[in-house]
Amino acid sequence: MKLLKQFLIIILVSFIGEILKEVIPFPVPASIYGMIIMFACLGTGIIKAEQVSGAGDFLVEIMPVMFIPAAAGLMDSWGILKPVLLPVSVITVVSTIIVMVVSGIVTQFVLKHQK
Repeated sequence: MKLLKQFLIIILVSFIGEILKEVIPFPVPASIYGMIIMFACLGTGIIKAEQVSGAGDFLVEIMPVMFIPAAAGLMDSWGILKPVLLPVSVITVVSTIIVMVVSGIVTQFVLKHQK
């Protein structure tokens, strides 16, 4: 019952994100709205971490399984992706490196200013 309540909280926040996507005319995915709402609720204490930790842990554990449909879709689209494979690969590697560097710099900045 406890796990069901935790999933319901997460689903409710996701549903609010879906509503915001329809109401707000920005090209932002509903999942981003949901994550922002969940972050705000956790940060302000409206939702306590203990109220969603069990369901969150479960979702993180099964996350690799969630990538199987996307990988199957990529394999099915190989004919379309083959001509642009090199540019997409370069963009993916470069953007990943940029995200890692920026994340490291921001983390160091936050840690230095917390002291």
